Amino acid sequence: MEREFDSTVWRERGTPLVRAAGMGALSGHTVAVKDLYAVAGFPLGGGVADFLGEPSTAHAEVVAQLLAAGADVTGIAQTDEFAYSITGGNGRYGMPVNPAAPQRIPGGSSSGSAVAVARGEVSIGLGTDTAGSIRVPAAYQGLWGIRTTHGCLSTAGVLPLAQSFDAVGWMTRDLDTLKAVADCLLPEQGSTPAQLVVDPSLCELADDVLSAASLDAAKRMGAVETSMDADPEGWFNAFRTVQGFEAWSNHGEWIREHPGALEPEVAQRFQVASTITAEQAGAAREVVRTAADHLRAALRDRILVLPTTATLPPARLALLETLEYGRTRTLYLTCLASIAGAPAVNIPLLSIDGIPSGLCLIGAPGMDRTIIDTISEIGLDTGQFGFPE
Repeated sequence: MEREFDSTVWRERGTPLVRAAGMGALSGHTVAVKDLYAVAGFPLGGGVADFLGEPSTAHAEVVAQLLAAGADVTGIAQTDEFAYSITGGNGRYGMPVNPAAPQRIPGGSSSGSAVAVARGEVSIGLGTDTAGSIRVPAAYQGLWGIRTTHGCLSTAGVLPLAQSFDAVGWMTRDLDTLKAVADCLLPEQGSTPAQLVVDPSLCELADDVLSAASLDAAKRMGAVETSMDADPEGWFNAFRTVQGFEAWSNHGEWIREHPGALEPEVAQRFQVASTITAEQAGAAREVVRTAADHLRAALRDRILVLPTTATLPPARLALLETLEYGRTRTLYLTCLASIAGAPAVNIPLLSIDGIPSGLCLIGAPGMDRTIIDTISEIGLDTGQFGFPE
């Protein structure tokens, strides 16, 4: 029986909305496409109702690749406005219900795609990840999710937030499907052995219960303790400055011409972004470049294990101040992969008091397949080490 149309999850939905271009490795799979990707015949919305314009004339390149591989596009999924949030709410369309924890937020900005996967309406949720927008909803909803190496997949036909960090990715309910998509989109990428490592000081950026769970999982996986010599706060501040400068460069003119089009949380974020000068952005880029070089060197032939988020998913009715505090602490963790342009995979941990959480594995750029193969080889998808079957 087909589920009733839910406008907090879907902007457009069909049976399917767009049929596969032919038979292929993904035949039988269905996709929810985040409303940042162009879908031919439908306008691009970016999660902002007033932004809807003329229908796109061609599919985004990644959408076309999935269709060519045999997948059907079920619909266009909602996103936080211009993808500038990791909460999962939208001022005009509302916040979808997190199927794994209904009283908790779903996480964003790929919230619609994530919920569609978690509810079983599709098998693949196509999203983007600038600062954690795939990893966070995946962790909050008990899903597998991957942020791919920055630039390894085309962003042609994708509405940008901050080009220095925007990356293609997807979410699934199981590792096999996550890998099947990687096989189609990353066929040329090789896989090499890598050592698992964990930095206790990074794990401790998360709440005690998540830090302990991550350290325990890392230990049982055989991860070796190390120090990444990271500067989470300083790196995050530089990342946030560059991200904000690029976000305003991309959308500031439209926002000025459409006052009141954004919800307060996102509008305030853009307002702050509008004050960032080119000089400030330039100085921050230097910090980001140095941090990226440091992280890439530290991750060479190694995979870092850490909590995906700093907190469990907050309550849906949490105060904005509470959400922002948790968001900032989570971004200390998620910005590491974004700064390095590195691939990162969320592994769904068993729930804590009935609430989902996630473990993140980060490798050097180009190690997307290596991370996925490592997960398979050590049995993290089979219930070993306390992970769900």
